[in-house]
Amino acid sequence: MFLMHNQECHHEAVKDSWPELVGAKGEAAAATIEKENPLVNATVILEGTATTRDFRCDRVWVWVNRKGVVTRTPIIT
Repeated sequence: MFLMHNQECHHEAVKDSWPELVGAKGEAAAATIEKENPLVNATVILEGTATTRDFRCDRVWVWVNRKGVVTRTPIIT
């Protein structure tokens, strides 16, 4: 696993956002994200769920509604 805590992330060559996945099913979106950027772990999370506010180069939240549909652009957070 790639981790960079308290450092700048330098991933110019890898994808860091997936606007095309808004409206997709969350689990499928997470699989796509991890395939397109093997340096991150994509976690499906229900809208309104509390999360940490720290930035991590290896994390992507995949926000979904109660139907499991992605509601906002997944980005490295």
